[in-house]
This record gives sequence, structure tokens and C-alpha cells, in this order.
Amino acid sequence: MTGTTTTWTRVPRPLALVSAVLAAGLTLAACGGGQSADEAAGGGAEPEGSGSTTEFDGTYDGPAVELSYWNGFTGGDGPFMEDLVTQFNEEHENIEVTSNTIQWADFYQRVPAAVQAGEGPDVGVMHLDQLPTHAARNIIIPLDDLTESLELTADDFTEEVWDAAVYEDQRYGIPLDVHSLAMYYNTEHFEAAGITEPPTDEASLMEALDKLQAAGYETPFWMPTLWPSHLYFLSLTWQNGGDPYGGDGSAATYDEEAGVEALEWQRSIVDEGYSPPDVAIDSQYQAFKNGETSITWDGIWQINDLEETGTPYGIAPVPTIGEEEAVWANSHHFFITTQAADDPDKLEASKVFLAWMSEQSGAWAGSGMIPARLSVREAGAMDGMPQEVIAEQIDSMRFLPPVPGLGGVQAEALEPAVAEAVLGSGEPAELLGEAAEQGTALIERNRESFGG
Repeated sequence: MTGTTTTWTRVPRPLALVSAVLAAGLTLAACGGGQSADEAAGGGAEPEGSGSTTEFDGTYDGPAVELSYWNGFTGGDGPFMEDLVTQFNEEHENIEVTSNTIQWADFYQRVPAAVQAGEGPDVGVMHLDQLPTHAARNIIIPLDDLTESLELTADDFTEEVWDAAVYEDQRYGIPLDVHSLAMYYNTEHFEAAGITEPPTDEASLMEALDKLQAAGYETPFWMPTLWPSHLYFLSLTWQNGGDPYGGDGSAATYDEEAGVEALEWQRSIVDEGYSPPDVAIDSQYQAFKNGETSITWDGIWQINDLEETGTPYGIAPVPTIGEEEAVWANSHHFFITTQAADDPDKLEASKVFLAWMSEQSGAWAGSGMIPARLSVREAGAMDGMPQEVIAEQIDSMRFLPPVPGLGGVQAEALEPAVAEAVLGSGEPAELLGEAAEQGTALIERNRESFGG
């Protein structure tokens, strides 16, 4: 295969740990001091001479201003983002954007305290599932006025990614991209086994695994115990017609029939000999790159890494093991902080930056992502890209509900249960029952802490 040879940054495993830390410390900053998010977004009189206007028109005519822009694109995705920032600066002589690139795990730890101290970002990018937590902590401001001015509507996005950025009836993020799990397969292994098409459902997947074993590939599909195993579980639960958080995120419902069947299937891959019994974190991906296993499910953020290493791979949607097409996904969203909202000029310039970046999201496709905007995809941003086949399934991508602290719930309750079941250390139904009880208690605690 051909494509951009840039190493992609994996969605970092430590995010789960960071989410747990955030969940444990909710009472420290459930509501930031000073003005409310609504007041920060547009309340109060505008200072004389400010570049702020009553209605955003996409331009900034105020005095020269410098914006601090934080993101977590520390890998091969970084150069793509830096090129966009450089282009923006060249086109806007009175706005200078300075990037601060931080590992995602550190990013989510540092942003709240830095913003509250007035030393954080004015604008930034974060994962969709982090937006409600930061909105509830009064770190970021609503962007409804900006999206209305830009005439951004649900028509240009999938319903799932558009709605998931709304917390308590206000929008806190502007979608940049969508990234999901995908199925990677070793094309040389498939050819040796006589497999001419990537599997699309349970029957064709099991047939492919049997053929691969017959061709001498003893363990063709390694089942991880930890990351990203819980993402497999979420995908399979949705495929089985269930929902791990009851749709609205009010309770953990892992132990319903759909979830139990999902986890039993994951364990069966080990029991039936398609996977080694104890696959350490990330070793399934390394095994795939090294040609030790034939199939792996991982994020599309791995595309450029595989391109760079020369792994003979193909990419296809995750097979539909259940009855419905569904797969876990996340999204990077632009945000503006309450720090920027304290300065009318910075606020207006931040809006210009976000508006411009949203329009340029087609260029971001080179980093391995899927542009969130339908209009950008239809304009040809995906043409010839490895992830084009995944983008065709965007309507089946599922996102976690916009509930503060949900990442911590997953880290503390769901992920350990999935790991224990895949290891064979307990029965899936029992483990998920305990995890659901714990998860629901954590959700209720978070609700009290955040005042939701």
C-alpha cells in the first residue's frame, strides 16, 4: 500500500488513568471560581477599543494578539497540525498562534489548573469524551454563538458526533475529526491462507481464522487483556443491540445480555486457541507489525505507523459480530477556555482561529483521521486515503454519552472487569455485574460532585 509515511500517535493508554485521577478529584474543581461559563462566553460590557463584535463575522480587526494553543499531537500527527498553525499565522497578521504540544495524559492533568491560574491555553483541542468534564469544571466555554455564526449545523456532521459535544443544552466543542477502531489484516498471511476478502461478520471472521491456522499461523487474532480491549467490548455491546451506559449515561449497564455476550465472545477467542492466553498491553499491535499475528483491531491512528514500518497490511471495518453495524469512535474537538473569554480581543481572535481550522480539516486527513465535516469529505478529502473505507462506515460509529467523569468510570470499573474476563480469572456475567454496580455508584458520585 502507499500513503503518507508519518508515524501516528496512538490514543494514549494513560488517558484512562488520567480520567480516573480526574474522577477522584472532582470536588476540587467541580465549579471554577469567578464568572460562570455563560458569563465568560459573552456576558458583560465590551471594553472600548476591543476587537470584539456583537456578531462574529469571521474576521478580527482588533489590536495584535497572541493566542496560546494547546494540543496533544506529539507524534507524526504533530507536523500536520504545525503546518496548519503556520499557514494560519501567515494569513492573519494581527493574530499570532503559539502551539504548546503536550502528551495527552499530561494535557488533561495540566489544563484545568493552568486555565484557572490564567497560564493555560486560550484555545485547544481535546477528545470528545473529555468535553463534558471540562465544561462542568468551568474550564471551557459554550460555543453555540460561534457555530451559529459559522452556520455549522447537524446536517454537516453525523448525529452522533454532533450531539455528543452538547452538555446541559450547550455546545462546547467544534468537531475536527472522527477516529474509530478498524480491522487490520496481514495481506501476505491472507494470500497464503487463500483469503480473498476481509471478513465482514462473525461467520466470515471465524472462517478466516480457521484458514489462517491451517496455513500455519497458529494464533492469528490476539485478544488483548487491557487497552484497547474495553473498546472491543463497547463495540460488541452496541453490535448486540445494547448500550453500556443506558443511552443517557445515567447508569452503567455493562451486565445486560448484550454486554455479557460481548465479553463471552472476547474470551472465546482465547478459549478456542486463536489468541495466546495472556496478551499484555499493546503487544497485540506489536505482534501484528512483526508478522506474528494476522488480524488486529486497533484505531485508524495506526495507519501511518504501519505505512512507515512497511507492514504488509489491509484495512477494513471491524466485522459485525452481532446484529447491528456499530463500532467505538472518538473525535478531536476544538475548544475555547474561560481564560480567553476574560479578554474580548483574545476571545474574538480565538473564534477566528477555530473557524479557520474547521474549514481546513480536509488537510488534516493526511494524518490518518476522518474529517468530521460531511462537506469536507464530499469535496474529496478522503479520496485515495487508506482510511477511506472506514469513513464509509461513519454513520455506524458510536460515542460515549456526554457525562462528566465517564472516562474515570471506565478506568475504575469497566476496564478491570474486561481484563479479568479475557484472562479467564472470572465469569463475564459476574465480573460485569460487579463492574456495573461500581460504575453506577461512580456515576452518581460524579453527578453530585458536578451538580448535575
